[in-house]
Amino acid sequence: MGARFRITEPSASRRERRDNYAIDIKKDRKGKFFELRIPGAMEQDIEVDILQKTPAERHLLLLVKNHGRKQKDRFLCGHDERSWFVAAVPGNASTVAQAREALKPAAVRVAQGVARVSARKGNLRKNDAFRRQGEWFFIPAPEMVVDPKQILRNEPIRRGGGKAHMLQEAYRTGGERVYVHPKYPNGIQESEFRVVIGRGDTSQSEWRVMVRNAAVYARGSVRHLDHKTITLHCWHRVHMNTETQTRTMALVAFLD
Repeated sequence: MGARFRITEPSASRRERRDNYAIDIKKDRKGKFFELRIPGAMEQDIEVDILQKTPAERHLLLLVKNHGRKQKDRFLCGHDERSWFVAAVPGNASTVAQAREALKPAAVRVAQGVARVSARKGNLRKNDAFRRQGEWFFIPAPEMVVDPKQILRNEPIRRGGGKAHMLQEAYRTGGERVYVHPKYPNGIQESEFRVVIGRGDTSQSEWRVMVRNAAVYARGSVRHLDHKTITLHCWHRVHMNTETQTRTMALVAFLD
């Protein structure tokens, strides 16, 4: 696949849990690489296998077995446009193609069927069923009518603490109001927010009010540092991929 891979042990200074492994994209002076962090106490429990690799696409499907907990996790690793990525895959995919389909939300798979999108075109970032940018899918909703007063400008959408994708125009409905902070990237409810603020261990200016798991529609440009800007000429319903259905990503939220 042409990528570097490193296995290391979490440092004592890291805030991540030290009773489980983690896989991530890191960067040094040579560029980006994949890093698997395994606590020393778990070293004998973790086994890593490559289920399939597709060198031409620069993708591979990784299987991580945690014998101590009798768990198996799958990760799709590869290169998408400008950068390497790693995505936790739900289900029991055994091929790269199966992993890519497993990462598509049900609404995307339905849209593919309605538009009769072939398997080959279903892997493209643009087809008759959807547009895709990274982990976000955009399904056309040309019948959508939005009150201009309800349109939000330059709105971010993000998965947990990841880099935001910026929507030129957005409209949202429903969802849950939450307070987001670098220490709480998935957001907390107002009752918990008041407790945290009362402790005085965070700066008031670092908090941002956002909406969690709303129905979101986008129109216009969608920008992100790691991806080519796309343009949506009508309203599109926004869907996040299915990583949140996996055990490893269960605490990741859809914030906008």
